[in-house]
Amino acid sequence: MPTVRGCNLPDDLLYDVENHIWFTEVGDGTVKLGMTTIATAMAGQLVAFTPKKVGRAVRAGRSCATVESGKWVGPAKSAAGGEVVAVNEDLLSNPSLANQDPYANWMVQLKPEDWDSVKASLTPGGAVAGPYEAKMAADGFEGCG
Repeated sequence: MPTVRGCNLPDDLLYDVENHIWFTEVGDGTVKLGMTTIATAMAGQLVAFTPKKVGRAVRAGRSCATVESGKWVGPAKSAAGGEVVAVNEDLLSNPSLANQDPYANWMVQLKPEDWDSVKASLTPGGAVAGPYEAKMAADGFEGCG
């Protein structure tokens, strides 16, 4: 598992480094996505998670959820467009679960449109260390922990 500045990045995931979002294929034509450890470390303790409702459409590059911490409120942007088929109910009632383990605590599950082209634009976990090191340096983010 790559670790960049103390932040774990599992190598079995795909990453949208710019937006600090990970994706994993579920195997039934859907994908789950969530925040990276970098996103949760930058945001701080999450206090609210408001996803798009099941059945709603998400446009590529737009918000699939809004997350809120004591110091930040903002969108979780999905590189993939599609229909929301599930939301993480546990995260609804306890948003800080994402701080404890952002990779076990996904946000939404999508039935993506044009997944093959979106997938090609994401960074595989085995190759994510370099791009994330550059992103963290550019953002002035010291790291996790």
